[in-house]
Amino acid sequence: MSNVMDVLRERGFIAQTVYEDDLYKLLDEEKVTFYVGFDPTADSLHIGHYIPIMAMAHMQRAGHRPIALMGGGTGLVGDPSGKSELRKMLSVEDVNRNVECIKKQMSRFLDFSDGKALIVNNADWLAKLNYIDFLREVGVHFSVNRMLTAECYKQRMEKGLTFLEFNYMLMQSYDFLELWRQYGCRLEMGGDDQWSNILSGADLIRRKERKDAFAVTFKLLLTHDGRKMGKTEAGALWLDPKKTSPYDFYQYWRNVDDQDVEKCLALLTFLPMDEVRRLGALEGAEINEAKKVLAFEVTKLVHGQEEAEAAAKAAEALFGGSRLAGAVPTTEIESLESGRRVIDLMVKAGLCKSLGEGRRLIAGGGVYVNDVKVTDPEQEVTKADFTDEGLMLRKGKKAYHRLLLK
Repeated sequence: MSNVMDVLRERGFIAQTVYEDDLYKLLDEEKVTFYVGFDPTADSLHIGHYIPIMAMAHMQRAGHRPIALMGGGTGLVGDPSGKSELRKMLSVEDVNRNVECIKKQMSRFLDFSDGKALIVNNADWLAKLNYIDFLREVGVHFSVNRMLTAECYKQRMEKGLTFLEFNYMLMQSYDFLELWRQYGCRLEMGGDDQWSNILSGADLIRRKERKDAFAVTFKLLLTHDGRKMGKTEAGALWLDPKKTSPYDFYQYWRNVDDQDVEKCLALLTFLPMDEVRRLGALEGAEINEAKKVLAFEVTKLVHGQEEAEAAAKAAEALFGGSRLAGAVPTTEIESLESGRRVIDLMVKAGLCKSLGEGRRLIAGGGVYVNDVKVTDPEQEVTKADFTDEGLMLRKGKKAYHRLLLK
């Protein structure tokens, strides 16, 4: 299997393409420069970005050149795709800081040595645009009627689509044109929610430059019943260990639904497909071994071998009845003078968002201190509850957090 499109299709990445036969031939015959855009709405990538990152890595392994485009310019406008309301507007300083953080994360997944991959910031050209020139050069190629049929705009029409956001498709399309001119970029790839924007960029190059340009989108990371994966009680599943600890990251994949294991192994790891199918076919208690492989492989790719081994060891120790903390998320507290109650400590540890939620968890029998169930919402802890390994809070069967006294 030599063509990377075959690899991506077999592993379940491909959602939509344009001029697929021509693209397939191009990828067979040439080393193609392609790009994926990442808007810096936060100072870390999250699991939703991981599918396009893995696809970029497969493309690079097949000999093609990725461009990771940082949206230093588009991030100041905000993508309306998938949003029912206007995104929070970020300052230039916030966007620039987020860009630098994301750049560091990208180097974990792609080889940037000797120009094998590039990181580019679209603020380099978008921030310098003359608006009238932009309208004359780019705007003339866009039909408002056609734009309004795009899914990213249709779902915003009821609540109101701002003119600020209406420019986003033109800006993203112009990115593709600029990358075509500067780097010979022939292909834009991204999540399937970006189809309208990506297709418009390829169309702009074909209209304006009379040259071939291509678009490919990837399936979004969804559960077998259509729910978006990567959502936790604490929020998004981040790739930054400061936002989502390697242990919590490992545990998320360790606990995916049985029906999602094979799909996740195919999309999120580099395991050969024969092994993916073998693991995905396991049933009953044996599927847990496949989940362990999934959790370890994904954590290794995101956080490194050492953190993956530590997370796996900590999980085995905890579920084996040991109190060994290992890589379990840990919080140090100054003292017990304020917030001795278990529910206060649960909030501090991030195991619940509010005191009310903590009370509901306790009433439902889902809170434990050092593996002893908490039955009183006013229950307090003392220094005697802390061992040399600290104090272990648990929510439900699998959410652990260790507290240490400074």
